[in-house]
Amino acid sequence: MQKTICELFAGVGGFRLGFERLNSGWKTNWFSQWEPGAKTQWAHDCYVSHFGECEDLNGEIHTGEDISTVNKECIPNHTLLVGGFPCQDYSVAHTLASSKGIEGKKGVLWWQIRDTLIAKEPPFCIFENVDRLLKSPASQRGRDFGIILSCLAELGYSVEWRVVNAALYGAAQRRRRTFIFAYKNDTEYGKTVAGLGAEDVIQKSGMMAKAFPIETIGAISETEIGKDIVDVSDNFKFDFRASGYMTNYHIYSADVTEKEEESIKLGQILEKNVADSFFITDEARMAKWVYLKGAKKIPRKSANGHEYIFSEGPVAFPDPWDRPGRTMLTSESTLNRSTHVVADLNSGKLRTLTPVEAERLQGFDDEWTNSGMPQRMRFFCMGNALVVPMITRMGKVLDEIISMEG
Repeated sequence: MQKTICELFAGVGGFRLGFERLNSGWKTNWFSQWEPGAKTQWAHDCYVSHFGECEDLNGEIHTGEDISTVNKECIPNHTLLVGGFPCQDYSVAHTLASSKGIEGKKGVLWWQIRDTLIAKEPPFCIFENVDRLLKSPASQRGRDFGIILSCLAELGYSVEWRVVNAALYGAAQRRRRTFIFAYKNDTEYGKTVAGLGAEDVIQKSGMMAKAFPIETIGAISETEIGKDIVDVSDNFKFDFRASGYMTNYHIYSADVTEKEEESIKLGQILEKNVADSFFITDEARMAKWVYLKGAKKIPRKSANGHEYIFSEGPVAFPDPWDRPGRTMLTSESTLNRSTHVVADLNSGKLRTLTPVEAERLQGFDDEWTNSGMPQRMRFFCMGNALVVPMITRMGKVLDEIISMEG
């Protein structure tokens, strides 16, 4: 089986970089990256600066266009489909033309993945999303992930998932993300896993268990998910846990205790000789940082007149050197509560992170985003990215799986 990849919602290439670091023959033959509303497609241009362009089956270039306008039949065939897609409202309704058709909310990118799966039928997929995907929406917990699982089951896939805290597996950031591994039931791997029990798959024998080893597994909860995706959208609820397995519409899910590895500490990724522009020198600005990072109890009134107290606890200020960094957001480096503020290695004075330090938090090479984009966009792109070493971990296990496929 060829080691070919299609990368959707590619960002600056975290999935591709993670697989290329394996040096085991993976080749990305098509990708797509398009930022809605952006005049300049900075992430796409950064990706191309590292890897070059990819033609479709017609010899045309459409990688920097809205994926919803791309003819999925023209995407080159591939063994592995990957993508980090946003957490959105996945609710669906019947189409007007057919009671059997479905219509997802406009702009929801999961349906572009589904269309690609229908057109190209890749045997394996790895997707990445925020951890709250498993719980959304609040009014019908588990519905959104249930729709995804139902779609995959309908197309002949089984699924393993894990919510992974990257710092517990050797990374420099306490970033929690849901990774989803889907595989066709008729693959050799699919046939092998089908003969195992759910506990065995989740705890020991599945791809996720091998990529992210665990110490213990909690009680497994089970449910069936319907084949009618519209009915799932209207009625399905389930308390998905951090780990799980779905096959033939049957869902198994459990909490797990990770087998922790030594993490990289924030102090280990800090640069020396940092430019003055990153330091917090203005007293008024420093006071604002102190306020934003501190605990608060603020009286507020809702639109209907209800009075309540908004409260939030303190954020470490500055961020400690002896722990991995907090989850980095797209707003990193701006004056806000979530931005990292550190004591400089040389002077001890407080400053924000540099673009290189942001890249190191995500496991990219230094200066990865130094491709002509503005500094603010470098932080934005890193806030949108994934932790590259987590992809390499999964890739190592997938190499073993692919070797058995013939």
